[in-house]
Amino acid sequence: MFEKVRAMLAKQLNLSPDKITMESDVVKDLGADSLDVVELLISLEDDYGISIPEDDIVNVKTVKDIVEMIEKLNK
Repeated sequence: MFEKVRAMLAKQLNLSPDKITMESDVVKDLGADSLDVVELLISLEDDYGISIPEDDIVNVKTVKDIVEMIEKLNK
């Protein structure tokens, strides 16, 4: 799961995947804005056929948060 999220973030934010870790703060460390985060989450929803509740979206801070949320919803 991490590899997929990392690849999507790298492509969307034009970053080297090596710069993205589980602990990376999506906004502070990777330079994403709120639109980037929403676009990423929409792509993940489409890829995995899940629906991410709005309450969960506001809690996304790190790559780990995204990975754990997708794993939880994808069960």
